[in-house]
Amino acid sequence: MKQSKVTQLDLNDVPQVYHNLKYNDGEIIFADDITSIPGLMKQFQVNFIAYVMVLEGSLSVDLNGTTHQLSRNCSLLVDRKVVVDNVRHTERFRCLICAMSTDMGFAFFNKSLMQSVMHILANPVITMSQDEVDLMLRYYDLLTFKMDHPEMNFGRETVRDIIRCFAYDLLSNINKHLSQDAGDDMLRQGDRIFRRFMLLLAEDTTASRSVQSYADELCVSPKYLTSVCRKHSGSTASELIAASVISRIKHLLLYSDLSIKEVANEMGFENLSFFGKYVRKHLGLSPNHYRKANGYGR
Repeated sequence: MKQSKVTQLDLNDVPQVYHNLKYNDGEIIFADDITSIPGLMKQFQVNFIAYVMVLEGSLSVDLNGTTHQLSRNCSLLVDRKVVVDNVRHTERFRCLICAMSTDMGFAFFNKSLMQSVMHILANPVITMSQDEVDLMLRYYDLLTFKMDHPEMNFGRETVRDIIRCFAYDLLSNINKHLSQDAGDDMLRQGDRIFRRFMLLLAEDTTASRSVQSYADELCVSPKYLTSVCRKHSGSTASELIAASVISRIKHLLLYSDLSIKEVANEMGFENLSFFGKYVRKHLGLSPNHYRKANGYGR
């Protein structure tokens, strides 16, 4: 089937096809049942990051044409732009699913964690111990409890903190199972360039918005870097840079006490006007309106 005919599934499409989500704030989704999702057997491409942990039964799924088998306590990480097909599960089946937007992934994954992610994407199925699974479920139970008791929910940032801890412990546990043999020397040049580029984006510093600057850092041409990014992720270098930058901007606008001007300075924008245009281009609202629309200060 041609790529153009594959159904595209964005994160905001998920609530429309599945109504039993446990948590959904537009950027992060939690669910614990896929058996009732209509059209699950059809081929589709995900435009977000998804994590699946099998709790009971077994699951078979094709990712970009490769079949993966998951049994109890197995975990699967699905990257954006991956084509999912032939999803099958046993009659008695339970799982835990966490899906997040790409820019939210940038917010959660720092440089050290990104190295784990790069390994996982090459080998997306990991078998976890029962203790590791129990730890993940404790986070999920806490999140569910807060959703069921809104009077004890003190803002979205507390929920994000739970999910952030979930992500850190999850990747830490998975990292224990990874082979350390797959170093940079065993990767092709394009793989090495893409991995180094993603690690640069994940560094906790103000990112340049220039493809040229990253290309210079990696000693390649902007054209080659864009070609490598498109091959490995389906997005251009510029799109990945923008996703990383806008993730940091959103976090500063919603969860810091910095003024709009201070956020602009923090992110390295030349002036407030240019910053406002950049935010409107990517978020559809001015920085101030984005803050108000998303409950800043509540």
